[in-house]
Amino acid sequence: MHSENEPPLLSATGVVKTYRSGHLEVPALRGVDLRIGAGELVMVMGPSGNGKTTLLNCLSGLDEIDGGTVHVGGRDLFAMSDADRTRHRATTMGFVFQAFNLIPVLSAVENVELPLLVTGVAPKVARERARDLLARVGLADRAGHRPGELSGGEQQRVTVARALVAEPAIVWADEPTGALDSRTAGEIVELLHEVHAGGQTLVVVTHDDQLGRSGQRLVQVRDGRVVHDGPPHTAPDARALEAAASVEAVR
Repeated sequence: MHSENEPPLLSATGVVKTYRSGHLEVPALRGVDLRIGAGELVMVMGPSGNGKTTLLNCLSGLDEIDGGTVHVGGRDLFAMSDADRTRHRATTMGFVFQAFNLIPVLSAVENVELPLLVTGVAPKVARERARDLLARVGLADRAGHRPGELSGGEQQRVTVARALVAEPAIVWADEPTGALDSRTAGEIVELLHEVHAGGQTLVVVTHDDQLGRSGQRLVQVRDGRVVHDGPPHTAPDARALEAAASVEAVR
């Protein structure tokens, strides 16, 4: 777990993001500050359209920002060229998406090993590592199956294995249970906690109140701002946050 004396793995200061369409400007992030230490499990929650996914995309460098700074592993993401930022993401970050984003024509093991192959890891080493990760998420016997031959829960387990295969410093998960039924979602929640228990830093964006409040730290976002950052039991109720967002939208 992160010590207060250690520099944070991720440091975001004054992050601003505005979406523009013609003359219309929509503020998505309004000066967000956030620190995440190595080994933390951080849940991010908030009403729809209030900046959760935008925050994840900006902190990981998937989206450009309009103001502020983001450092990951001591490096300023937005001082890098696009190519350097892409390389930095490939070697220090893993991603788990709601829609799985698996390549349909590749088997489970081929999907998992792909991040290693694109960074130049030897095929034999990549295959061995991919098989190890599939075994870790309980899919050793499904390695040769394509995504279309797997259940939703199995596909998400492949996605988790792929996110971990390059031994990233941080894993970002955007609505990892959003496309799953409640039982399967519970299994993925359990898997994420197992991954964290192994020392992995995880940032999880979720609508799922059970998942959001199952960690040690909950960040709540409303109207592009962080309105709570601390233990889940001290956070506002999700319905109260939704109601507050609705009132803000009417003003």
